[in-house]
Amino acid sequence: MTTVATPIPSRAPARAYAVWLIGLFAYAVAVFHRASLGVAGVEAQERFSAGASALSLFLVLQLGVYAAMQIPVGVALDRYGSKALVVAGALVMAGGQLTLAVATDVPTAVVARVLIGAGDAMTFISVLRVIGLWFPGRTVPLITQLTGILGQLGQIVAAYPLVSLLHHAGWSTTFLGAAAVGVLAAVLVLAALRDAPPGTLRPAPPGLAQVRRNLADTWREPGTRIGLYTHLVTQFSGTVFALLWGYPFLVVGEGLSPATAAVLLTLLVLVGMGVGPLLGRLCGHWPLRRSNLVFTVLLSTAAMWTVVLLWPGRAPLWLLVLLVVVLGTNGPGSMIGFDFARTENPAERMGSASGVVNVGGFVASLCTILAIGAVLDVLTPGSSTAYDLGAFRAAFAVQYVFWAIGLVGVVRHRRQLRARLARDGIVLAPLHVAAAARLRGGSAYR
Repeated sequence: MTTVATPIPSRAPARAYAVWLIGLFAYAVAVFHRASLGVAGVEAQERFSAGASALSLFLVLQLGVYAAMQIPVGVALDRYGSKALVVAGALVMAGGQLTLAVATDVPTAVVARVLIGAGDAMTFISVLRVIGLWFPGRTVPLITQLTGILGQLGQIVAAYPLVSLLHHAGWSTTFLGAAAVGVLAAVLVLAALRDAPPGTLRPAPPGLAQVRRNLADTWREPGTRIGLYTHLVTQFSGTVFALLWGYPFLVVGEGLSPATAAVLLTLLVLVGMGVGPLLGRLCGHWPLRRSNLVFTVLLSTAAMWTVVLLWPGRAPLWLLVLLVVVLGTNGPGSMIGFDFARTENPAERMGSASGVVNVGGFVASLCTILAIGAVLDVLTPGSSTAYDLGAFRAAFAVQYVFWAIGLVGVVRHRRQLRARLARDGIVLAPLHVAAAARLRGGSAYR
């Protein structure tokens, strides 16, 4: 039995926005949990008597758990729906924060961050499924972009109110409060989130054999795989820069002041907030040309890094500003991958398709973080203060490997997708075909 939804009107009803806001709040809380330990790094080193390598381990494990759980979570999402997964994720993250509140050693803190990574993994793709079932097709890319952007408000809350509470109330009280926020999110989702509009027929829970078939069909779908490689090739560079290596590159490598580096990292976020809605609207209006947007983000990013890495001596500030502006397009660009998966998979496979896509960028980010660290350690063993610009240039050059992998994947699976569309009698040139499909809320190609 497949999911059969009532026709979605060309304009989303007010209730769709109310449901989305609940999902958005849950996602912002997940981002808050994700960022909470990073902004408390100094206090964490003191509390756990841990060095920078231990803090890096927290990040690597959290990303690794997040990426590893995407496909299992996607399968569970198709079986149990968004509400169950978002509630479970919020409670698991609350458990992680509770564990962190009482932790006094590194192993216990690692367990806490694993729990937070696991709960975080359940949230974003669950909210994407809600969006796909409540909003008309042409609106989905824009709402998806807004979700990614507005969800980052959770990081702002972590950076300011949480840090202020940490300084005034102490470690245990702060993270107990963070756990309470997670419980609040779970209660709100349980009370107000609805998986799909009224009248939607829910499929019978599939058996294990059907789950395997659905997952195999999801992977065989070229739209899923082009989404995976789109997410991979567009996301990792900006994520690695913002999450870990951008700040030391700017300060230690390029010689900027900490304040200037912080401004540039803030600019990266602001650019993403501005570019996201634009890319969402472009995808909604010209879905047959989404891969062109992917190539634009990829080539711009690789070109800017090439200029910066080959610049004789330290790069001028204006060039670093341009680099950060281009990197700000990476996060919104990666969202296009979810749109590929959504339009080319039926509703009953939406969760697993989104999970497959979400693996790409985070695996690439994790591998790049580790590779950059390894190159830096080989070239300048010892303290991070010894890293020079040449070492950073060699380390950041590892990005070309992942850009090449992603580019080959996007080109290959775009060719497969277009070949299938041609067999189905779909011609890519006339955009009125896509417009008609968007108004029906269905595939951009069918």
